[in-house]
Amino acid sequence: MVVHVPVLVVGAGPTGLLLASELHRRGIECRVIDAHPAPLYWDRATVVHPRSLEVFESLGIIEPLLAAGVKQRVARLHSGGKVLGQIDLSMCGSRYGFNVGISQEVTESILTEYLYQQGGEVIRSSRLVGLEVHEEGILATIQRNGITEQVSARWMVGCGGIHSTTRELSGIQFTGHDIEEPWAVFDATLVGWPDSYEVIYAYLDEIPVNLTALPERRWRVYLRPSSPGSDLVAEAASTILRYLPKIRFEDVANPTRFHCHTKIAERFRAGRILLAGDAAHACTPFQGHGMNSGIQDAFNLAWKLALVCHGHCTSALLDSYEAERRPVAETITASGDAIEQVQFITDPDQRRTRDETIRADLANPASRLHEAIVEAELNIDYGGSPIVMGDEHDALAPGQRFPDAIEVALANGRVCMLHELTNRAGHTALLIGGFSANGDRLARLDSSIRARHVASIIEATVVLSARSDDQNSYARLTPAAADQLGIGETTLLVIRPDGHVGLRTDSHHIEALAAYHTLLVSGRT
Repeated sequence: MVVHVPVLVVGAGPTGLLLASELHRRGIECRVIDAHPAPLYWDRATVVHPRSLEVFESLGIIEPLLAAGVKQRVARLHSGGKVLGQIDLSMCGSRYGFNVGISQEVTESILTEYLYQQGGEVIRSSRLVGLEVHEEGILATIQRNGITEQVSARWMVGCGGIHSTTRELSGIQFTGHDIEEPWAVFDATLVGWPDSYEVIYAYLDEIPVNLTALPERRWRVYLRPSSPGSDLVAEAASTILRYLPKIRFEDVANPTRFHCHTKIAERFRAGRILLAGDAAHACTPFQGHGMNSGIQDAFNLAWKLALVCHGHCTSALLDSYEAERRPVAETITASGDAIEQVQFITDPDQRRTRDETIRADLANPASRLHEAIVEAELNIDYGGSPIVMGDEHDALAPGQRFPDAIEVALANGRVCMLHELTNRAGHTALLIGGFSANGDRLARLDSSIRARHVASIIEATVVLSARSDDQNSYARLTPAAADQLGIGETTLLVIRPDGHVGLRTDSHHIEALAAYHTLLVSGRT
């Protein structure tokens, strides 16, 4: 018997779970398979960045994540027995001015529960072993508990990690290089720890060590061991004791050695097959971008794939997934390689120069702000995407992430954040009148937008005004908020389901909206 589904998702890590959940939420049935017989009891990934926290909030599952993890507000860098400087994440511009320290298996359990709430499930002990590609879809051969079965799907997304069978069977090359120096990790309690538990500590010493906080005052300790048979705890202690001579490691668990890679898939899409997460890109764990980037891959892809499956847009829309996400992969792998080189400088003079450079950078307010934004993964800009359009503006341009820390006053007197008015299941049109806007004209524009047949794309329209005397608006912006968005007389912003600006136009609003609708439906300029 052949099972027929619109989408087959291969891999039930955070990327696959989020993608499948978002497809189910949008009414697209998908089958999720995973080769493991049960969820992993432990996984070494730890940090959830602010941008991913925004994603979790949009799904309605931020509270269990915050309850299960610990906040990491600062990243502090050390070398040579001294503090070089620190990055304060409260500067990043997100309402979540912190990372969350939480082991990946806990994150997966939250996403699995979310998938079940949307009507999905994970079919385990299921290994993809064969793949046939046809014009109208794919036929996957799967081995499950010794039985071979086939699944016919219109689309397949490989989320199975760095050893992705989907990628291998589809013939997509995974290019790059192996990271020569090995990594190791273990969990432990640091007895006598005198400092904050809300800081990530990085030590760029002869044995590089990173300390990442976990719940219950535990730490995940990452290090670069000196040899395959070295004592991991002793080597980590040799670095930490240089700074804190009275601490000691206790209750050590899950000591693991591993190798990392800097690689990117040659393509993120091959016809009806797509790749996401570690199946599409792999990087050093130093910056914590691996799992977080996979989460954002899924968040970017889900709404596009749903529109295509529903028949609202052509399959060309899916080309924008690679156009938007592959440059992000190129950026994080390049920065990861740079960090790897910085970690392993051994020449004393070069180490001093490195440390002086880091110290100077972190003493500069502009550099600290930049580093906070990068750490939070809020620097992602889809301005070069084939499916964003409109007027450029220094304050907010097409392709940029819509800022979330903007308060608005509703007509009923309640104050909320502007992002709460957007519909993350679909696109939201924000029609915003500036200080000189004519309220009646704003109302007529609102009526014209609502009358247009764009329901398959635009699922909500919100009218806002920066004028306190405008009675036609649903909500009012403060003057500071209007300036932050660069509002002229009348501005139309279309916010995509992933929170990025798809369209910005300060004139010819109806014509621009019609052109944007056509662009999404066709998937190309």
